[in-house]
Amino acid sequence: MNSNLDKSELEEDTFKWVADAASKKDRIDKYVKAQLGENISRNQIQLWIESGDITVNGDVVKANYKIAEGDRITLLVPEAEAVEIEPEDIPLDVYYEDADVIVVNKSRGIVVHPAPGHSSGTLVNALMHHCKDLSGINGELRPGIVHRIDKDTSGLLMAAKNDKAHASLAAQLKEHSVTRKYFALVHGNVNHDQGTVDAPIGRDPHDRKMYTVQERNSKHAVTHFHVVERFGDYTLLELKLETGRTHQIRVHMKFIGHPLVGDPMYGRSKGIKMDGQALHAAVLGFIHPSTGEYMEFAAPIPEDMEHVLHALRNR
Repeated sequence: MNSNLDKSELEEDTFKWVADAASKKDRIDKYVKAQLGENISRNQIQLWIESGDITVNGDVVKANYKIAEGDRITLLVPEAEAVEIEPEDIPLDVYYEDADVIVVNKSRGIVVHPAPGHSSGTLVNALMHHCKDLSGINGELRPGIVHRIDKDTSGLLMAAKNDKAHASLAAQLKEHSVTRKYFALVHGNVNHDQGTVDAPIGRDPHDRKMYTVQERNSKHAVTHFHVVERFGDYTLLELKLETGRTHQIRVHMKFIGHPLVGDPMYGRSKGIKMDGQALHAAVLGFIHPSTGEYMEFAAPIPEDMEHVLHALRNR
């Protein structure tokens, strides 16, 4: 047991253990905590479990999983980077703001929160300069952030300005009661006028930066869609998220054979060229944390995506 393991020793490393009889029926988070020692918090271990960085016999488990003798436990510590967040005077397209919540229309190419490789120029840097007050539930790297959209996806996003508002909005997301509608331009002619993709999504075992539809090590994911306009070999869809998994729309559209135009990870190399995927978070609706009033906002398709649509209509 590495009882005095320092956090610095964990960076970019892999740990493997085989559970003995004495560990039988221990919770997985408690077991890993015992192996790593006092300098690593149980909360950090639970975050690793939730992110799939800790597996048992190759499978992702929950924090309350009970150890069995002979279980093979693996911890793959994600690469870490110290990030100091500074407020930055970056223009924001604010759709709504009060003492509890702010709704902004994010431009394509903007990262939502700081991470390795993106310590500045993010939406969080802009929000910290604009708001001065943001919730702290998600820690110092993601103040105010309740949900996110990908860097190259444009559209509406809400942030919380205090912890009470954050808890309310997060609960609505968990209950799938938040309205989230997207517009996406996809490859191919989608034959059905509407449909639902109900397919579990998990981290791609061959590339940890990507996700894929798979049964093992996955989470329930549902995307509803209907056709807005057809252009022969391209289709404009409106999509509604029932769940909010990482890269969900992008993975589901690839899964049904209609990947997003311009998608650098899941798309096709041939066809229309765009700087990032043709995906826009157009509608966002939620119950206000303090007033209980349902609020809904809509943002038009961005200019670059609209330009592509105009060209398809006139070709």
